[in-house]
Amino acid sequence: MEGQLADLKRRGFDVTVISAPGPLLDAVREREQVRALGVPMRRDPSPIADVLSLLGLVRALRRLKPDLVVAGTPKAGVLGVLAARLAGVPVTVYLLRGLRFEGARGGKRLMLVATEHLAGSLAHRVFANSESLRRRFVELGCASAEKTWVPGAGTSNGVDIERFLPNEQSRAWARAERSRLGIPASAIVIGFVGRFVRDKGLIELLEAFRIAAQRVPELWLLMVGDFDATDPVPDATRQELEQHARVRLTGFVSEPAPYYGMMDIFGFPSFREGFPNAPLEAAAAGLPAVAFAATGTVDAIVHGETGLLVPLGDTTAFAAALVDYAVDPELRRRVGATAQLRVARLFRREAVWQSLAAEYERLLGRSRQRAVE
Repeated sequence: MEGQLADLKRRGFDVTVISAPGPLLDAVREREQVRALGVPMRRDPSPIADVLSLLGLVRALRRLKPDLVVAGTPKAGVLGVLAARLAGVPVTVYLLRGLRFEGARGGKRLMLVATEHLAGSLAHRVFANSESLRRRFVELGCASAEKTWVPGAGTSNGVDIERFLPNEQSRAWARAERSRLGIPASAIVIGFVGRFVRDKGLIELLEAFRIAAQRVPELWLLMVGDFDATDPVPDATRQELEQHARVRLTGFVSEPAPYYGMMDIFGFPSFREGFPNAPLEAAAAGLPAVAFAATGTVDAIVHGETGLLVPLGDTTAFAAALVDYAVDPELRRRVGATAQLRVARLFRREAVWQSLAAEYERLLGRSRQRAVE
């Protein structure tokens, strides 16, 4: 939500952020110049801790007396929506950024499904960050279609386009960094940006790379990010990524924008999204994308225009799509240019902020009208 909270403040909203205490909350307070309040919350299930968090949120909201509460993520979302209703907040919004249960199984899946149903039923409105996610939420019976809404063309916060637009300086840095990492100037680089976890399709990406590289020996794979223990990839996958002669891992980087300039094709084999940021960032950098046709991803990439979408888990089709772009530099340039135009037209941050602010105003106006009546 970088920049969004400060924008709401500039528009006249009095904004308070509530989250678990810590350096990230402190950083948001300083960056956005908004009020920040720490209420202990745990991400993992913990009945006693969750009840204490709920009580803490209710106390905080009764003290603040807000006109509107927006709550997001499975845990903080359901606790925030429930606390807002218990505190008598006039308007409560559940902010839906994805469905965590799509990658879960067994008891955990049932618990996450129940959480989504509870948040969807308690909230006055549900804001989904993509149209495909909104439809999926409605199909599952978590909320009625009339209760759900998508800001603009989607995304949670839009894209800071200028950060990713190539320029002479960024191109020079990319050439130097490719050389430093031992990537030949003639290489065709497939790039990935994100957490290195099973859900992001790292196993499938490596397999598709192996298949495609047999047909196009110039292919290299650049992985921007780091391994995450919350959903670890198999040891064999990690070992091959770390040791493969034509794979480069950057480790965690605080600013990924320059790394898109090192890539020729963007690979995004994620199985579960709300509305992924990375494909939009790649589009802003002028890259064609290859991705699985997952919920959320289908909103970020237009098949045949800004990239190619293949069936979930189909590594053969994924490899074939990578080869299509690898062997045709003019196709890469044309699709990348189309992707760049689309992201600039639909997904600028300012457009998303305007859409959200207008909807908040509309909801508050309706709430005040009901109160008068």
